[in-house]
Amino acid sequence: MVAAASVVAAVGTVTGMVSALDEGGGKDQARPKVTESPTLEPLPAVPTPSASDSSAKPSPAKSSAKPKPKPEPKPSTQRPKKPDNTAPSANSLYRYGDSQVLDWVRANRGDPRRPLIESKIADEPAAVWFADYSPGTITSRVRAVTSGAGGRVPVVVPYAIPDRDCGGASQGGAPDLAAYDAWIEKFAAGLGSGEVVVILEPDAIALSECLSAGERADRYASLARAGRTLKAANPKARVYYDAGHSGWNAATRQAGRLRAAGAASAASSDGVFTNVSNFHRTADEAAYARKVLSALGGPPDLGAVIDTSRNGNGAPADGEWCDPAGRKLGQSPTLRTGEARIDAYLWIKLPGESDGCKGTPGTFTPGYAYDLARG
Repeated sequence: MVAAASVVAAVGTVTGMVSALDEGGGKDQARPKVTESPTLEPLPAVPTPSASDSSAKPSPAKSSAKPKPKPEPKPSTQRPKKPDNTAPSANSLYRYGDSQVLDWVRANRGDPRRPLIESKIADEPAAVWFADYSPGTITSRVRAVTSGAGGRVPVVVPYAIPDRDCGGASQGGAPDLAAYDAWIEKFAAGLGSGEVVVILEPDAIALSECLSAGERADRYASLARAGRTLKAANPKARVYYDAGHSGWNAATRQAGRLRAAGAASAASSDGVFTNVSNFHRTADEAAYARKVLSALGGPPDLGAVIDTSRNGNGAPADGEWCDPAGRKLGQSPTLRTGEARIDAYLWIKLPGESDGCKGTPGTFTPGYAYDLARG
């Protein structure tokens, strides 16, 4: 079986975060520390660090082939109306001002690669990852992102499920599901009251073969609680669940797992996400996402978001997933796709942050970024 997975990063970080005050009044770092990158059956890469005093963590990246298995609050019954897919302008997504690529651009004004990297990557809005388990500061760090959006829509990624990445490069997360449930409540408290897109736990559903049947059921129940918690805290939050990608699990199989995790319920879900940290073409992902949604059932307005950060040339034919050569940036992030049931194209994996072959996992690698930008 070809290795393939979808997501992410070496443990722990956020895709860009500024220092923020934590609830206790101390200075908080929006960025996590960089740790080893998880292997999701193709190895992932960690999230990006923030500019605070603490160490940065990379933003996740995953493989592109099929992975091999490895050894509450009461929800509101009213579903907020989802914005018309053709209404928002393409630039209504929020670009957070603290990320590894922005740090590099600011520090390397004379580098001949800088203009292309700045215009093609640094100027685009991308997701902000929260991949470290730090319950004391998570609320203030999420709030640092959502409170500065100024009417635009931030994309945030909670990534702390226990047994994350099945012990691969992005391993880590909360110590147990009870701790995770409490962490998600603190995460949700930072969402504010404006529109925000939540990419809930990349690979947590598509990559779960390492768990026993009972452990999977417990994880799915926890993810269902997480969705309800997030939407109860902010009814304008749009929460999307892990559908893997078109080269991984069959749509009907993935839909069954998603249903068990609450993704078919209006109280916890707005739909699914695909292709995180992967390379599959947008058209293939859109077709796959629609099949998943059809098999999933649930409200007819459930939609999908697709990670287009590195899929401009599609996935390598040989299934290579670690910083493969010949890739390029995909469609720019937008909330206006013009495609039925496809709510957005997003840059969830941060382009230029290495999977671990062209640089340290999860860290910004200018040579790799430049290749993607000129691709």
